[in-house]
Amino acid sequence: MRSLARRWPRFGYRRVARLLRDEGWNASETRILRLWRREGLKVPRKRRKKRGRGISANACDRRPATKPCDVWAWDFTFDRTTTGSQLKWLSLIDEFTRECLVLKVDRSLTAEDLIDTLAEQFAMRDVPRAIRSDNGPEFAVKALKSWLTKLGLEPL
Repeated sequence: MRSLARRWPRFGYRRVARLLRDEGWNASETRILRLWRREGLKVPRKRRKKRGRGISANACDRRPATKPCDVWAWDFTFDRTTTGSQLKWLSLIDEFTRECLVLKVDRSLTAEDLIDTLAEQFAMRDVPRAIRSDNGPEFAVKALKSWLTKLGLEPL
């Protein structure tokens, strides 16, 4: 039983019992279970694959803002009204001063809305060196990425 458990670690006691019976051992499944437990055998838990969480070189502690309008950070927050309709919040802050530059709320925010909001902020203030965001699905927009690279902004 131990050699079978070592050979196939993902097999449980029922499958090992079947293999033992195929080899000619005459033992019931409950007896195999009792011996399985006495030997301390267990099927190892499956480990979840760790998701890629971006590049650690772009972390806040490794690439901090050194002056105002150096690094901006943005994120989306979702909420629901009492009637059940969705609200989407865009928050944009300056990491150095911790000033909230934009807090925009709408039922839906498209990539064009985001580009317009950023262009408005770039006109009112300087263009930052970099913009930091999480790896959420809302930042996987090709139009936004190409617009930021045209401006020479470094995404973190």
